Amino acid sequence: MDKAIPQMTLNDGTSIPAIGFGTYALNGNEGVHAINSAINIGYRLIDTAYNYENEGTVGEAIRRSSVPREQLYITSKLPGRYHEYDKAVKTIQESLYRANLDYYDLYLVHWPDPKQGRYTEAWQALIDAKQWGLIRSIGVCNFLPEHIEQLERETGVKPSINQIELHPAFNQEHQHKWHEEQGILTESWSPLARASDILNDKQLGQIAEKHHKTISQVILRWHVQLGAIPIPKSASPERQLENITIFDFSLDESDMKVIASLSRPDGRINDQDPAEYEEF
Repeated sequence: MDKAIPQMTLNDGTSIPAIGFGTYALNGNEGVHAINSAINIGYRLIDTAYNYENEGTVGEAIRRSSVPREQLYITSKLPGRYHEYDKAVKTIQESLYRANLDYYDLYLVHWPDPKQGRYTEAWQALIDAKQWGLIRSIGVCNFLPEHIEQLERETGVKPSINQIELHPAFNQEHQHKWHEEQGILTESWSPLARASDILNDKQLGQIAEKHHKTISQVILRWHVQLGAIPIPKSASPERQLENITIFDFSLDESDMKVIASLSRPDGRINDQDPAEYEEF
């Protein structure tokens, strides 16, 4: 299955799978089994974060897997309370220790926390950690264009990825286009809107029926055709397989327009506006 997953090229020349597996709230032995199942099914991009408190769970799933570490693409994220440079460096090291890994393929600043105003310090720590070989690629989450412009202005280094909330109810069209103009890949968190009412939408149901697919598969295929990398989460092996089986069909232009029409200005799941939201 993993051979069917296309690779996308980052602006640093490395590549990343076009779909990943989210691990939020997958903890302990049950989490290990769920993540190991995803790897066995074919997922190679595994997304975690320091604040998920399951980097150890991800590391244990990797150790139990028959897939070699070098064939996996592991992401983690720096929390807001550790944006200060020295704290950020130690936290990156702690992330590695928790997972028992020598390096992360991708490490992200989880939120800009603009009121705190230290995200450039955090970014410099990621830049240095990459130079030290602790991280292969670096990026951000939930950063607005003005935040990213400040990073580049003050450090000379642009993120390779910005992971943002993106789903049919909140498609972030302008932000996504800005990423494309800047050579930054978009990653989609909560790509299925956390299984909200969107999965019962009649128009999506009609598109799914046309392609003999499920609504979840249609939505994830929409992400891929936008050029965004979705990271769906499920503990169910059946759903994991369903979510990854999206590279054997294509949506047409009319399908894409219908899905685009579902977006709403107030479509955020938890009203987490990066211009104001503070994550610790």
